[in-house]
Amino acid sequence: MLVAKSSRALSHLIHSSFRKSFLRSVQTRNISSTNRIMASPPTESKNQTNHSIFIYGTAWKKSRTKDLVLQALTAGFRRIDTAAQPKHYQEDLVGEALRDAYAKGIVKREDLYIQTKYTTPAGQDLTNLPYDPSSPLPSQLHTSITSSLHNLRPLESESSSNETYIDTLLLHSPLPTIPQTLQAWEILSSYVPHKIRALGISNTTLPVLQAIYENATVKPAVVQNRFYAATAYDVSLRAFCSANQIEYQSFWTLSGNNHLLKSAVVARLANEADVGIAVALYALVMDLGIVVLNGTTDERHMREDLEGVGKVKAWAGRNEGEWGRCREEFERWLVRSARDAR
Repeated sequence: MLVAKSSRALSHLIHSSFRKSFLRSVQTRNISSTNRIMASPPTESKNQTNHSIFIYGTAWKKSRTKDLVLQALTAGFRRIDTAAQPKHYQEDLVGEALRDAYAKGIVKREDLYIQTKYTTPAGQDLTNLPYDPSSPLPSQLHTSITSSLHNLRPLESESSSNETYIDTLLLHSPLPTIPQTLQAWEILSSYVPHKIRALGISNTTLPVLQAIYENATVKPAVVQNRFYAATAYDVSLRAFCSANQIEYQSFWTLSGNNHLLKSAVVARLANEADVGIAVALYALVMDLGIVVLNGTTDERHMREDLEGVGKVKAWAGRNEGEWGRCREEFERWLVRSARDAR
């Protein structure tokens, strides 16, 4: 894509009518039984406010996973991301944290959104993975899903796996070819809408996403990608998501954007709204209609992040003119960053 085209596309995306308020709750959509199913995206409890604007990311938490997930739930996070990939995630410890939270009355299952992933052998430690990598793809998928349902079961009893459901199951990445990706998607679709409520894909490109959308009966409900300048902030892909009611989730929102954290507009918003620099960047990214993965390991930051976006929302309501100027300046930063990354 030419730089000029990237800049025009990004500006068009930002200014187009699809813009959502950055604190808009994700709307619940029912699963259709027609030939063109749009699987339901994340649902929310009536009591949720800022809880659903972040997804708590559990990668790289290792032995601390259980404690950190409990801290996140106690702080107010109501959406959890994990994966059947022991190399980087401890899905079993996420399940232990969930069961503890249910038992202690911290949260009920119906108030949560839980997503996990199937990871291909290429993304696994081949000495520790939830399926036999030499088995056919259907077997890998079924075994991985069975393992996830067991890990995320609501009670200690093994039989409670029968009661488990997963809100969204993501392909952790496309498979080597589009036909293989579509084959995997079709297998996953057989679990929708009962054991799995919706499907998604991570680390994807627009052509792959379009191929899935055009060919699959169960349409993708979620895309989870890196949000950084090297991909021009996924401008075209996000436009496709918006047009087709697909939730776009970002990771690397902080770690991949140090230049944005140091930008004048983020500093000004942080000062004006009396929030931290990270919260100011989160708020501006959320204004693009993005749901942000947040993997903080600091309990204080968990609360500050959840409360902080509420403070920005309140400030923006009182200072619409200045908020509008911050948004416009942030948009220019994104265009400039995408251009400079080429």
